[in-house]
Amino acid sequence: MGKKKEIKVLIEGGKATPGPPLGPALGPYGVRMDLVVSEINKKTKEYAGMKVPVIVVVDIETRDFEVKVGIPPTSALILRELNVEKGSGAPGQEKSGDISFDAVLKIAKIKMEQSTAYKLKSVVKEVLGTCRSMGVTVDGLDPREVIRRINDGKYDDKLAGD
Repeated sequence: MGKKKEIKVLIEGGKATPGPPLGPALGPYGVRMDLVVSEINKKTKEYAGMKVPVIVVVDIETRDFEVKVGIPPTSALILRELNVEKGSGAPGQEKSGDISFDAVLKIAKIKMEQSTAYKLKSVVKEVLGTCRSMGVTVDGLDPREVIRRINDGKYDDKLAGD
């Protein structure tokens, strides 16, 4: 591979098109847009309806490319579980929804690879912190109560292998 150029864009999962922001960013490098768009859509379809960070690495000489897909923000993953557009504007007073501990665990496993935490338990607590700031309860409980229960070992069976 010769000289490489990285193009970073935010794309809605599964809905990349040759238009902006992709087309204008990639146009000067002469890559086949149809192949890039198809690769991005294939790799982001599981994040439909969410903005996903995507990096297209182009070899300027050969016009080969590689697509790297990031992970949507924790808040976007929580909203997807809730099936709502946005969190609470006043998280202290107003709740925007409730998700299960299993959903929190699922999000934590998705975020694990990009978290600085070493243990799943710590990433689960990070996700619970985001739930709290969005006004989202977990199994009907305030996320702080769920964190207390994790600290007391009540979810150890689900966090086994951590």
